Amino acid sequence: MALKVAIQMDPINAIDIDGDSSFRIAEEAQARGHSLFFYTPDMLSYREGRVLAKGHDLEVRREKDNHFSLGPLKEVDLADWDVVWLRQDPPFDMGYITTTHLLDRIHPDTLVVNDPTWVRNWPEKLKVLDYPDLTPPTAIARDLGTLKAFKEAHGAVILKPLYGNGGAGVFKLDENDRNLNSLHELFAGINREPLIMQKFLPDVAKGDKRVILIDGEPVGGINRVPAAGETRSNMHVGGRAEKTTLTERDLEICARIGKDLKDRGQVFVGIDVIGGWLTEINVTSPTGLQELERFDGVNVTAKLWEAIEGRVASKS
Repeated sequence: MALKVAIQMDPINAIDIDGDSSFRIAEEAQARGHSLFFYTPDMLSYREGRVLAKGHDLEVRREKDNHFSLGPLKEVDLADWDVVWLRQDPPFDMGYITTTHLLDRIHPDTLVVNDPTWVRNWPEKLKVLDYPDLTPPTAIARDLGTLKAFKEAHGAVILKPLYGNGGAGVFKLDENDRNLNSLHELFAGINREPLIMQKFLPDVAKGDKRVILIDGEPVGGINRVPAAGETRSNMHVGGRAEKTTLTERDLEICARIGKDLKDRGQVFVGIDVIGGWLTEINVTSPTGLQELERFDGVNVTAKLWEAIEGRVASKS
């Protein structure tokens, strides 16, 4: 089954071909005979009933500094495509949200991965609220008094932007830390969004496990260990990926959330688990494919494409 595949992502020239999951998705698609079209989110538009994108036919190759070739710039009607990948990184701002509204106009006749309605409704740090028994104590608030009361109740906490990503703006506040007021002022000066505060989990020193689910089923995981002197385990800020196995607790978490994800078109999901607690459900632009494949020696991306091809075939 040769598919026409469009990928909405950040500029392809700047990616790390050894770590970027979007590159790996494109590489596997090409190997399976699918044709590729690349465009950036700012080139997506709506005009008189049509959802259009200006971009380029794409070929990829695993050669550093020579990893892609682009055809001439052209405008296409995305309704003519079989699959559109929603793969740009957050921040999950109104620009990001607008792309999900536009892509809703073509889905599911054109399969958008992940389903844009539920990407919009399930930001990484909010979907976990559906499973309070699986998550650490959490508060979401803009009000300083609420955040102070939560911190007083739980001692050491993690404070971060509700719609951030990649470890940016993440702070650990110990029991006697006096920076909450200043941090609240800082964030309040940047935007009008709430903050999220969670009880600090000391087990993060042992790693923050990224578990990958395809169509609601776990296919493996990697452990991300913070760098010396860091609390954050994100690989964007120096976290180190290690091989790991899925525990009974990991599988219990996946069993609880898997059907919900599959039924709402979240084909490729990465969840974060620290010390057996679910902290995020990443549906916008999950990562970790390449690291998992290197550690486990399994072509996980092929399984991902098999799930997508199955969904497309079921519409025929």
